[in-house]
Amino acid sequence: MALYHIGFGPEDLGPTPPTLALLSGDPQRARHIAETRLKGVRVLSENRGLNSYLGFLPNGRPVLSATSGMGAPSLSIVVNELVQVGIRTIIRVGTSGSIQEDLPPGHVVISKAALCRQGAAHDIAPPEYPASADPFLTVALVEEARRLGIPHALGLTASVDTFYEGQERTGSANPHLLRALRGITEEYRQLRILNYEMEAGTLFKMGNVYGFAAACVTGVIAQRTRDERPLLDVKGLAVERAIDLALAAAARFA
Repeated sequence: MALYHIGFGPEDLGPTPPTLALLSGDPQRARHIAETRLKGVRVLSENRGLNSYLGFLPNGRPVLSATSGMGAPSLSIVVNELVQVGIRTIIRVGTSGSIQEDLPPGHVVISKAALCRQGAAHDIAPPEYPASADPFLTVALVEEARRLGIPHALGLTASVDTFYEGQERTGSANPHLLRALRGITEEYRQLRILNYEMEAGTLFKMGNVYGFAAACVTGVIAQRTRDERPLLDVKGLAVERAIDLALAAAARFA
């Protein structure tokens, strides 16, 4: 029976069901991965914009290219249901903003753990519960980045709930940030956090609580030490690098 949000069930996954999912926030990215990087692709569902596709890697192993939607609440629903249909490894493929001067747009970030400032994660585990990526999957991402010559950084990510206030953006409809958020980017920079994004912390906690392997690779599309705005001219390159890296690591674990 199809699960309510993702729109498909275990019976839709065929005789050799996948155990690994590449998870994108953007449904167009999930479709792009399926249509340009996988073979024998079949649409599982495009319910609620949570597009999911079943396909095969060049080595013949089945994988899902799925959509989490934006932010941790939506991701938590999708991930829960993916685990219900048999997924045991999830690699998030996304975008992020660098907060370190030596991490420019076009590079990728491999997150080994997250500072998790996300409400959804509090329903999964206590705030002090570690938001850490699977170490073996993370090492595979690093090794593949080196093999492919993809410029990358391994480190800590700040996972927050909001794109504007939570990432200390003042050039929005609400320039009046709460006192607790003023200067938070510089504070995180001093804590050697590499980047902002909006899903990894909750994904990592879910992986540790549910017992699946979770990892995250994001293309850097903003340099927050210089400008609040994403740089659209490098987004394509950054995303393609993140996809290349995720697929290379997936081939080891699918």
